Amino acid sequence: MVLGKNSRGEGRNIPNYCSTVSIAVFVAFCLVGVWIIMSTIVPIQNSVIQVSETISDVKDVQSDSTQFEEKSGDIPEEPREGDSQTLKPQSDSFAESQNEQKEIGELSDKMANENQEVVRESADEKNDFEKDPGNTAEENDQMRNVKPSTDEKEKESDGTLNSDSAETETLNGQVHNDELIGSMETLEEKESNKSAHDNKLGTEKSMDKVTQQDKIVNETEEEIAKINTHSETTQSSGESNTDSHENSQASKNDFITDTQSETLIETSAENGTWSTQATESQHEKELQKSSVSIDSRRYDWKLCNTTTGSEYIPCLDNWQAIRRLQSIRHYEHRERHCPDEATTCLVSLPEGYRSPIRWPKSREMIWYKNAPHTKLVEVKGHQNWVKDAGEYLTFPGGGTQFKHGALHYIEFIQKSLPKIAWGKRSRVILDVGCGVASFGGYLFEKDVLTMSFAPKDVHEAQVQFALERGIPATLGVMGTIRLPYPASVFDLVHCARCRVPWHLEGGRLLLELNRVLRPGGYFVWSATPVYQKDPESVEIWKAMGEITVSMCWDLVVIAKDKLNGVAAAIYRKPTDNECYNNRIKNEPPMCNESDDPNTAWNVSLQACMHKVPIDASERGSIWPEQWPLRLEKPPYWINSQAGVYGRAAAVEFTADYKHWKNVLFRSYLNGMGINWSSVRNVMDMRAVYGGFAAALRTLRVNVWVMNVVPIDSPDTLPIIYERGLFGIYHDWCESFNTYPRSYDLLHADSILSTLKKKCNIVAVIAEVDRILRPEGYLVVRDNAETIGEIESMAKSLHWDIRLTYSKNGEGILCIQKTFWRPTKMSPRRAWKDEVAVQVRLRFY
Repeated sequence: MVLGKNSRGEGRNIPNYCSTVSIAVFVAFCLVGVWIIMSTIVPIQNSVIQVSETISDVKDVQSDSTQFEEKSGDIPEEPREGDSQTLKPQSDSFAESQNEQKEIGELSDKMANENQEVVRESADEKNDFEKDPGNTAEENDQMRNVKPSTDEKEKESDGTLNSDSAETETLNGQVHNDELIGSMETLEEKESNKSAHDNKLGTEKSMDKVTQQDKIVNETEEEIAKINTHSETTQSSGESNTDSHENSQASKNDFITDTQSETLIETSAENGTWSTQATESQHEKELQKSSVSIDSRRYDWKLCNTTTGSEYIPCLDNWQAIRRLQSIRHYEHRERHCPDEATTCLVSLPEGYRSPIRWPKSREMIWYKNAPHTKLVEVKGHQNWVKDAGEYLTFPGGGTQFKHGALHYIEFIQKSLPKIAWGKRSRVILDVGCGVASFGGYLFEKDVLTMSFAPKDVHEAQVQFALERGIPATLGVMGTIRLPYPASVFDLVHCARCRVPWHLEGGRLLLELNRVLRPGGYFVWSATPVYQKDPESVEIWKAMGEITVSMCWDLVVIAKDKLNGVAAAIYRKPTDNECYNNRIKNEPPMCNESDDPNTAWNVSLQACMHKVPIDASERGSIWPEQWPLRLEKPPYWINSQAGVYGRAAAVEFTADYKHWKNVLFRSYLNGMGINWSSVRNVMDMRAVYGGFAAALRTLRVNVWVMNVVPIDSPDTLPIIYERGLFGIYHDWCESFNTYPRSYDLLHADSILSTLKKKCNIVAVIAEVDRILRPEGYLVVRDNAETIGEIESMAKSLHWDIRLTYSKNGEGILCIQKTFWRPTKMSPRRAWKDEVAVQVRLRFY
């Protein structure tokens, strides 16, 4: 019984025993589960800490987060050779950057104790970026497609990638990429179908293609501006480039993922096709290979050791070549004589040189030590050319023929012949023997652009004064070579006592003016033979009359300026060939049909005249649209021509203009690190259609632009003049005809890579350094390899890197020249000969 009881009792306790075991097992499993969960959580926490430590001890992460809060939509960028973006702050924002640095420091300290907030703040940054009030809905959608792809890369590098989010983000990136590829295919289909339609429809589709490309350009340039703004703040806060390098890499990926850079689009337009990934990859590989040689290069800069010192102009101060001249009767010694080897030395600064006075105040005064010459004060001071005012040189606005001021003289010409119509019919003019260019300087008041030129002669530093004042001018002489301008481009030519013997040798020099003067244009001659009666003046006037009649020029009016006691004769060039055909004597003769009037570079003067174009499709047969309409409207004579990039010239003209307006508005004017208030004299080293200068004008940037068309580029200079701008031909393997420190900004768009193949690129950069003012800017747009090389050279010159960016084989670089000069001198060559020649030519 007992046993039975015991047996029954044990049987009743079995369920309790099983429950206890089950609970124990369950608790064990729970403990194991908790242990497993804890083991998975700890690495995540550690990884967050590792990320924060890698990115400059969490401080940089918070700094970037702060910047997104202050400037939503910004993308941080930091420098890296060949694939980087940096921007140095302007000096006037330094105080603000100090306050920002304190705020960032306080937030960084708080962040160091709250590592878990890193992930959440990263998400906030992305949301802030997408909600940028400056973006359109379409732009925000595109940014959302790009950003997750970059976050995925960041998580992969940190070892914390979530598989679900990774798939979603990758899909978003693929969708965006497919959309871009689809848009490319659509563009290609439109291009291929264009040939099946008439010319009008083809033009419309070409413009549609340009519009779609410009849409991508707009987005890209907008992103550059955002990146630049953030980079400026980041640099101002004093953060090191090394500490934020990894953050920078993620930001670059944000910007680049599934987008086409604006420079790439432009290059593709030239090539007539879009770049492929294979091509872009090859560019990157070549860049990586070349970076080794670029980094290892050393540039041994030396100061030029010449008798002209800080005013050295290589092609005009080549005394060895000048000494060998057989004659100087036709001013051969004032013409270009470039050295056999391009100069690679750097020109020194005048003692006491300082940043030029800004326009428009500079029109009235300049720093004396920037151009320390007083000879013109002595010989022309009574005519109000220039006066000595201690630390300044002042310019009352007078001239030999207008000592009471240029404005009165300009009004006098207008009243004498109202058809001249300053700033409407007459927009681009040539001023021969300009002096200090006060005539051109005050014509800005009439919205007239004046190409002023004069030789480097006994009128000491006259062109240097003009450029220092912020007035367009160049060095040149009417001697044995054609002027470096196309035919029939100037609306008016002016000469006020310009010391040119127009009447000699059958009017050979006057015939050169006839070549560059537009049919129906005016020649204003204000000189003593017009109004004085001494024997010499009477003889010159008589000879001038005979020559102008034989040239079929009409003497429209002779007007007297009572205030200045002078007079001016105004002639008009014919608009047809009737007079030429009816001449009794063929003197001066008509030029051979094989003689191209537009060929001007190093071409000898010809004592002949070219017939006036009369066909309605020929350039020069119709006067251009009145200013400012002519700036934007394609010239009538390019409608049937193919453009530089293979499309219709009129389409390219419009696209080029629109392109540069977008680029300037979205990046150049706001995010390149350029202080535009200090910029007045600008040069476009490869102008093409002049779209860069036209866009600056349209956006009301108070500058003038010297548009240069290289001699081995398509001859688009006539188009530039037709739209109311001006420019010049030049060979960039040689020195430019200007004084040192002439320009505030040089723009080199897709030219330096070409020059590397034919010139000494070191000499080209030395020339850029020569003509660029200290604190002036050089903007380079070219392939990535060239960008890297120029950046390396700029650093060796101690220039400041304002912006550098390159990707997919294309790049952009903005650098600022400093006051640095080397201490070593280059060897001087035959200095005794130089002095002897200068003494011999002193009065010529």
